[in-house]
Amino acid sequence: MIASTPKPPYYAVIFTTIRTNIDDGYNEMSDKLIELAQGHDGFLGIESARDGMGISISYWTDLESISKWKNQSDHLLAQQKGKIDGYKSFKTRISKVERDYDFQK
Repeated sequence: MIASTPKPPYYAVIFTTIRTNIDDGYNEMSDKLIELAQGHDGFLGIESARDGMGISISYWTDLESISKWKNQSDHLLAQQKGKIDGYKSFKTRISKVERDYDFQK
């Protein structure tokens, strides 16, 4: 589903991953983190896709909200678990969205 975001500017955290073959509760953890993020100040929405390489883009009102989410205790545990056995590699990018365009039928 495409996230419904406000008029720019806002921020996007782009998280690109290559997973290992170890599942060990990954999907449950991911679902829990999305639920927690939805209640976090500054969270606007999320979009995700996975087909070999995964990409999740979360949208935030400001950099402070992103920083607080990065340091949220459950998120910190998930980051550690991902580094240990969840991901072969990952990259996080933070971008300011200055324009967006949409189309719907």
